[in-house]
Amino acid sequence: MSGAPPEKKRRRNGKAVCALLLATSVFALLRPAQPYAQVTELRGEVSESAILDDQQRKTRQLNIAQDQTAQAGATTQSTAPTPTYQPASPGAVQDDDAAPATGSIFDPPEATDDPFADAPVPVPPRRPSNATQRAADQDEAAETQAATATTAPTDDEDTAETDPINSRAVTIDSADRQQLNPGAERAEAIEGRDRRAEDDPFAATGIKLGSFVIRPTLEQGLKASSNADSSSEGKPALLSETTLRFNAISDWRENSAIVDGYGTFLKTLSGDEVEEARGRVEGTLNVDLDNDLRAIATLGYEAAPETASSPVVIEGTVEEPVSQTIDGSLAVEKDAGKMRFALTGAVEHDIYGDAKLSTGGTLSQKDRDSTLYTATLRTGYEISPAITPFTEVEIGRRAYDLRVDSNGFERSSTGLGVRAGAELDLGEKLAGEFSAGWLREAIDDDRLPAISGATVNADLRWSPERGTTIGLIGQTTVEGTTTPDESGDILYSGLLTGEREIRANLIGNAALGVGWRDYVGSDGHDLILSAEAGLTWWLNRYAGLTTRARTEKQTSNLEGRDYTAHSIFVGVTLQP
Repeated sequence: MSGAPPEKKRRRNGKAVCALLLATSVFALLRPAQPYAQVTELRGEVSESAILDDQQRKTRQLNIAQDQTAQAGATTQSTAPTPTYQPASPGAVQDDDAAPATGSIFDPPEATDDPFADAPVPVPPRRPSNATQRAADQDEAAETQAATATTAPTDDEDTAETDPINSRAVTIDSADRQQLNPGAERAEAIEGRDRRAEDDPFAATGIKLGSFVIRPTLEQGLKASSNADSSSEGKPALLSETTLRFNAISDWRENSAIVDGYGTFLKTLSGDEVEEARGRVEGTLNVDLDNDLRAIATLGYEAAPETASSPVVIEGTVEEPVSQTIDGSLAVEKDAGKMRFALTGAVEHDIYGDAKLSTGGTLSQKDRDSTLYTATLRTGYEISPAITPFTEVEIGRRAYDLRVDSNGFERSSTGLGVRAGAELDLGEKLAGEFSAGWLREAIDDDRLPAISGATVNADLRWSPERGTTIGLIGQTTVEGTTTPDESGDILYSGLLTGEREIRANLIGNAALGVGWRDYVGSDGHDLILSAEAGLTWWLNRYAGLTTRARTEKQTSNLEGRDYTAHSIFVGVTLQP
């Protein structure tokens, strides 16, 4: 009985010790750990601007410390003790005396008396971001440049005083880093670029056909005329006028081909009965040959009724006979230095249809059919890229299909002409050529005098300002006749045209024409004057409204050749 209580007492004491140790262990485990989140890299988001401001503040403090150290070193002796190390960033090392916490995110962890707390692990320095590193590198470069510009260090100075005390280490690739080239910036997408404004937003786009681009235009309207057939006895009428024009241009790489044409059809709706059709088609081919040779070939066809201004008047006809012309030429050009040579051969064949008489029947005009052969040699010298003077010599032969006409005259003739002029090439401002000379055509029949006279030719285009084009065309033509005892005549014609782009969709045009016909073998002459003005208002790229007014007058000292005609046209113009 007496030994039992001590044993129970020891058991209770052992249990109490175990419980105490267990409680102590649990308390140690449940004790909150020191918040290292403020001293490790996992401390939450810090803005780049805050880091940059902190770095700049530390840099300014470092500059102040360097200036103070340099001044102190200059005044003290060389035996002065080495200055105490001053870090670039306050708080980078622990002071000897415990400094109170400043509340900065860079404060070191506080010491603790907890025996169970582990020794704080040194926190690695935070890796600077790219923005911080670039800012530091720029500040360092600026400081180095400023120091070099203000003071030049000598060999006697201590290198330790000139170098930064706590300079930042640069990255490995900092030497290879270069400033961004503005030309290497990202290019804008094609879809985002501004579209270039069209020079002529209302021009016909054309139709692609093989290797050609065709641009047709259809004009339909009403024409009111005071003299429907432009004759001395003409009457007023209201007519329907339809005109089809087309232009085809090849897109070949080296050579080129152009085809132009038009066709006009007139039909009386009320008034004097008139029904006529006229048109022309012409093609040009340019071929570059070897040895700086160029070949230019043309071929054309035209059909139209004779006008009232024709030198041959047939009495008692119902309507004017139709005349047809087939013409072609081949030219070879050669450039030798500044010399220019060109040889051109041309053929023109005129066919006159039979005239319908008011009394019934027809009158043949086969004795007027003829063929004209010409050869022209041109020689020029380029005194400048803009002006090339030239001279021309032309020989020709006019051969009639009937050697002797119905009146017993031999109408065939031989011609000779000389001309001198100049070619102009000032780009879009002024281009073309003009010439003047003398021409003589001798008739085979000795009873008929030769046709001779001065010649004037011109084809000029002048653009005084953008959107305005002035054109001048001048021609001298020898016209034959079957009138007894007359050789023919010389026709001088000139046409001055102007076109103005008033607005992008409003085009104005005007023309002034003059013609002078001098009859050989008589004192007869004709004077032909004409004027025309028109407007085209494009509703869109494909349709527009067109109107024009025209007047024409011919005066002659020969009986029955005077006439005056006025007309107004209103219609629409369509183009694909």
